[in-house]
Amino acid sequence: QVLPVESGGGLVQAGGSLRLSCGYSSEIFGGSTMGWLRQAPGKEREFVAGITWNAGRTKYADSVKGRFAISRDNTQKTVYLQMSSLNAEGTAVYYCAPVYGSDWRPQFGAWGPGTQVTVSS
Repeated sequence: QVLPVESGGGLVQAGGSLRLSCGYSSEIFGGSTMGWLRQAPGKEREFVAGITWNAGRTKYADSVKGRFAISRDNTQKTVYLQMSSLNAEGTAVYYCAPVYGSDWRPQFGAWGPGTQVTVSS
């Protein structure tokens, strides 16, 4: 496994919850700050949430603050994204990737195939 592998997406009603998972290679991404990104139809990929290696710091896009929670289990080499109170804006393909710098920029091309989340009204 070279790239992260995202899972857990699906169809959910507005107001509902989902938990996404991202498995990563510790040999490649060990010690990395990891982030979740999403890309909605017709829009650019955007940062959603990030978490440092020791989970000492997290960051969220303003649009998801208070509704999404990122966590990680380094023993399981997995990063999670708990999404609650989903709305139509949450419909997107979600990716995870290592992120760098003060602006939590994703490493280009280092995301997996993504997992589709569809929020129905």
